[in-house]
Amino acid sequence: MTPLSLFDLDRTITRRGTWTPWLIFWARREAPWRLTLLPLAGAAGLLYAARLISRTRLKEIGQALLMGGSVPRARVDAAAAAYAGHVLATNVHSAAIERIAVERAAGRRIVIATASCQFYVAAVAARLDIANVIATRSVWDGDRLRARIAGENCYGAGKLRMVEAWLAANDLNGAAFRFFSDHISDLPMFEAAAERIATTPSAALRRVAALRGWSIVDWR
Repeated sequence: MTPLSLFDLDRTITRRGTWTPWLIFWARREAPWRLTLLPLAGAAGLLYAARLISRTRLKEIGQALLMGGSVPRARVDAAAAAYAGHVLATNVHSAAIERIAVERAAGRRIVIATASCQFYVAAVAARLDIANVIATRSVWDGDRLRARIAGENCYGAGKLRMVEAWLAANDLNGAAFRFFSDHISDLPMFEAAAERIATTPSAALRRVAALRGWSIVDWR
């Protein structure tokens, strides 16, 4: 069985998050007037911080405001391809790219597992020559993207459930994997992994990783 290496995306492979920058990138490219709605997206962020809405709902609101409620696939795909180029040019840890190359050269299957949305993460992964993506899925109505999440947000324990479903769908039930991430929200994934690498970790993850003897690397 080919060994697996699973990487988070935001602040693991990338230096900064990709979701809000995607929304701004889209609005600037496709509908600049939507940038005037950024304060409303910020207000939704405050509702989330106060635990009045979920992370899933926060994403849906941000997408509806900055992208619109229904967008043709051709526009999404074209913008995602352009955004992927922007991400690779401006927002990756070079050490992460080097580590992906090392993992691949060792014969390991590379997988991105991220809470970011599949419709643009797939384009970023393609630029990295990564075919396997587990990400938050969106609702498509035919060839139109809706501002709704399909199923779970690929975050926390939900990410682990989605990874387990992907393993089962690929006849890899129970397969051991190496996991790379920066954030304590991925604790369920770390605990399920055979090998754990905390990458440029948040303070909370650094404490846990040090206590449990996990590998810690700084990719800054």
